[in-house]
Amino acid sequence: MKIAVIGTGAMGSVYAGLLASAGHEVWVADTWREHVEAIRTNGLRVEGASGDRTVQVNATTRPADAGVCDLVILATKAMHVAQAAESAKPLLGADTVVLSIQNGLGGPDSAARVLGRERVAVGVVGGFGASMRGPGHAHHNGWELVRLGEFSGPVTMRLEKIAEVWRSGGFRVRCFDDIDQLVWEKLICNVCYSGTCAVTERTIIEVIEDPDAWRVASGCASEAFAVAKARKVRLDFDEPAAYVREFGMKIPNARPSMLLDHMAGRISEIDAINGAIAPAAAAVGVAAPCNEVISALVRAKERRMGVRG
Repeated sequence: MKIAVIGTGAMGSVYAGLLASAGHEVWVADTWREHVEAIRTNGLRVEGASGDRTVQVNATTRPADAGVCDLVILATKAMHVAQAAESAKPLLGADTVVLSIQNGLGGPDSAARVLGRERVAVGVVGGFGASMRGPGHAHHNGWELVRLGEFSGPVTMRLEKIAEVWRSGGFRVRCFDDIDQLVWEKLICNVCYSGTCAVTERTIIEVIEDPDAWRVASGCASEAFAVAKARKVRLDFDEPAAYVREFGMKIPNARPSMLLDHMAGRISEIDAINGAIAPAAAAVGVAAPCNEVISALVRAKERRMGVRG
């Protein structure tokens, strides 16, 4: 299959590297020129839970260079999805599927507004703990699960075909009939660790082991769980604190992407993760004080860093 990955930070690089290793024709597109040049010169290295490999992929700063693809993976941060979707238009043939994979809420909706709901499928990926070691070099601590779903309705044949492509790269994949379950099961984990790790500047295990940090982190998760239940979202667990603790223990030494953004001097996705819980909670009459405070602290930290107005 011919695959384009638009947005090849840590997670996008892991997708591209493992899919290319499985024999697919992979194109990566990113605005980070040093990363693109390193891939062109030395190949894309992916190491960690999946082993250590360097693969040859096509790399460009202009997505249109890839031409028409069978599958386009939008792996940018939530705030960049609309721009990425626009850049993907030259890659679309009659049967091209666009898989939008972001943390938090809103990413796939942004892609669908640009490309149409019928074109877009939704991906939610958890338990990777991925980071960049340098241009052309990604690392991941785990590779727990890739969740896939259609925007509306049950699992389709095209979604099953996409799932098989991911499985060919060694990924563990589960397809969901219910997109809300797909999104909220991951979001509850995201809100637990993302904001708390960013504020405390600690790894996942350090947050779990600190009683005060864990009180805040698990409180964020419990609030998101309450919102999901109020929205009548089906979830496969009843104890949110136990669920997020088990998730975190699989990648204990990982730093969530929000903390990695701060370490690199970048603005984070706080508005799509912890920051998305308070308005969702208000809409269903639920309080979310932990998420409100964490979001405010992350934004304040980013203003001090000079990356947020």
